[in-house]
Amino acid sequence: MEDKENVILQVKDLRTYFKSGPQKVVKAVEGVNFSLKQGRVLGIIGESGSGKSVTAKSILRIVDEPGYIAGGEVIFKGEDILKIPEKKMRSIRGNEISMIFQDPTTSFNPYMTIGAQLMEAYNSHTPSGSEKAKKEALRVLKLVGISNGEEVLKKFPCEFSAGFRQRIFIAMAMILYPDILIADEPTTSLGITIQAEIIEALSEVQKQTGISIIIITHDFGVVSQFSDDIFVMYAGRCVESSPKKELLLKPKHPYTVGLIRSVPLLEARKTKRLKSIPGFPPDMSNVPQGCPFAPRCEYAQEKCRQEVPQLREVGKDHMCACHFPLDYDVNEDTELE
Repeated sequence: MEDKENVILQVKDLRTYFKSGPQKVVKAVEGVNFSLKQGRVLGIIGESGSGKSVTAKSILRIVDEPGYIAGGEVIFKGEDILKIPEKKMRSIRGNEISMIFQDPTTSFNPYMTIGAQLMEAYNSHTPSGSEKAKKEALRVLKLVGISNGEEVLKKFPCEFSAGFRQRIFIAMAMILYPDILIADEPTTSLGITIQAEIIEALSEVQKQTGISIIIITHDFGVVSQFSDDIFVMYAGRCVESSPKKELLLKPKHPYTVGLIRSVPLLEARKTKRLKSIPGFPPDMSNVPQGCPFAPRCEYAQEKCRQEVPQLREVGKDHMCACHFPLDYDVNEDTELE
């Protein structure tokens, strides 16, 4: 049973749609439910178009038009923040719930020094003058492993690599001591070595501050390194969720199994040949009847093509939306037939 007192963010039946013409509606997020516990890291994973980033933007109410939140609740500190006035929501963004984005190149103003931008971020919510803001800027730079803070503050974004800028942006997101950090694909545009450094920086931030983190990615390697719980999305829905170890070693949904088979994971797979998932994600303006994954699923039966499976418990803290959950052990060398 979930410890409700330890839950800092709870998303209930979140639905976010996009108008696509006079009659068409794209259901980008359709009935998403999850909880984020205090001091935990939740990894949200899925292919491009699965609704991961839209879910994150919906939490902060920054969905771009023609998108709109069609329903659901986002309970933060006991209050549904989808219903509060925009003025109050602005005080939560950055201050209590912070977000870092995929592309560090577009996250900074190229005409302002790093110091000016960090101090502006601090003073926007806590006007304290330049001396206090500079002290906090140096603090968060040190938090993400940047020791030459004084020098960095004087420079412009273009003087640093993409990986270094992403590290600085993590610092900016942490400058107001937020309760939750949402990292949306923070390593996607970076090289393998730099990716590892960014994950290490996030891990160090989490250890030192005890912050709750949601990391959004399409890479199972990232969530296997840096998460406590994993939430798998497909076609705008959750198809499986579980604590990390259970999901990596004993996945129940065919889509999760496919994702794990397609990447080399030190924790879960040792000798198996990598295998791609056949087909492509569905057109979200024309999702097929039944289970959205059925057209790509090697285990699909007639019921899968007719009925949408509901998310149900298949083990302790393990949820799966599949009519026929798999009995799969990643440690076994035999492939499922």
